[in-house]
Amino acid sequence: MADPTKPSVANAADRDTELERLVGWVDRRTGAAGVLRGAMRKIFPDHWSFLLGEIALFAFVILLATGTFMTFFYTPDAREVTYGGAYNTLDGASMSAAFASVMRLSFDVEAGLLMRQVHHWTALIFIGAIAFHLARIFFTGAFRRPREINYLIGLGLLMLALGEGITGYSLPDDLLSGTGLRIIDSAMLSIPFIGPWVASLFFGGEFPTPDILSRLFVFHVMLLPALLAGGVAAHLGLLWLQKHTQFRGGAAREDNVVGLPFWPGQVFRSLGLFFLTSAVVVLLAGLIQINPVWLYGPYVPYVATVPAQPDWYVGWLEGALRLGLPIEPTILGVTIPSPFVPGILVPGLLVGALVVWPFLEARLTHDHAEHHLLDAPWQAPIRTATGAAGVALFLVLTIAGGNDVLAVILDVPVEGITNVFRVLLFAAPVLTWLVVYRMARDLRASHLQRDDAGTGDEPASVLLVRNAAGGFTESEADR
Repeated sequence: MADPTKPSVANAADRDTELERLVGWVDRRTGAAGVLRGAMRKIFPDHWSFLLGEIALFAFVILLATGTFMTFFYTPDAREVTYGGAYNTLDGASMSAAFASVMRLSFDVEAGLLMRQVHHWTALIFIGAIAFHLARIFFTGAFRRPREINYLIGLGLLMLALGEGITGYSLPDDLLSGTGLRIIDSAMLSIPFIGPWVASLFFGGEFPTPDILSRLFVFHVMLLPALLAGGVAAHLGLLWLQKHTQFRGGAAREDNVVGLPFWPGQVFRSLGLFFLTSAVVVLLAGLIQINPVWLYGPYVPYVATVPAQPDWYVGWLEGALRLGLPIEPTILGVTIPSPFVPGILVPGLLVGALVVWPFLEARLTHDHAEHHLLDAPWQAPIRTATGAAGVALFLVLTIAGGNDVLAVILDVPVEGITNVFRVLLFAAPVLTWLVVYRMARDLRASHLQRDDAGTGDEPASVLLVRNAAGGFTESEADR
């Protein structure tokens, strides 16, 4: 006879919620419960620098959301229309349908200007977060075996993000973005042999063309976002499959990961960071004006804006073009246009150096072992000095991109400032490399001496000794 105090199996099943039954049904057919259980237990290191990648991911989500909103109102059409919107200053002016749609989005659509500014500020943060994330990976040696592939994927994501920023920046068809497109066209045309065909393929003919806005629109809202989403998925997938890197110290070893479990610690921390990132970009968009296209006006091919300053992430390219020498050598009967070296060759060499660095370092150091613990920058003086020199080069080029603004502010000839930057272009990276290398080498030597002495990183014991005058002096205690 059954015990009436114990529920029957049927009664227990009756009390299952619909959600529990649905979860059980899915698990019996997919075996997902075991996979999810293991995923929830995955450990993530607890260090602020690992959040840079998450900020980039959250910025990408915000960009997709705000970009989707704006596509409802943007018209990728270069046909000429007459403006008659709320901005009276341009009333009756001729402009492209694209520029008119951006004006309508900014002044006639509720929350349209806020969405535009959130999108633009988030784009700046998105590329900045990727760049800082890449810098953290480089200076700590997180690109070493077995993470070379993921490093290359991350570098590819940075290139895609730059392309996404440039194409989006050009869509409003205002005078500033049109000037930027003219510069891009000149750089493409400077490529020996194939330059005119490359430019014609990209722009749909000789710049400016009626097809360029529709092509940029396809790149910006379809092709590049799809590639970015696929790259992010691959990047996170490899991160999940491989052991996460972590900094040395405490209980951290090469064969473990010390930190928070994915659930609930990492999930709630990430959610908090997402809401914080969203709040910051909305606050920036609501308080600080950015890209006021109505002040620039519609694009006119024979007019250029002065001073013309692009977004920060392409400022270094602008600086390289401004510092380029007006020299056009002829090699094997082919004249190399002056924009080719600063606009195509130099960026290509810099990106190529980032691509080959993990393999070059492994070959030169004969280090082909797996690494799951990160280096402190002083532990790799050559790598740190080279990275610092690259940062110095980037800063010089970026500041040189505003040489005309600096000339006005300092009241000096722009030619003089340009020549100063040409000297700094070589001097600053070299001096930075030498100084940083010396500092890192000395720090490494001091740490090795302390390790040999058995002191490690522990603070030395100190004795207070009273002297004859009644005061106290510090003396390191014997161990």
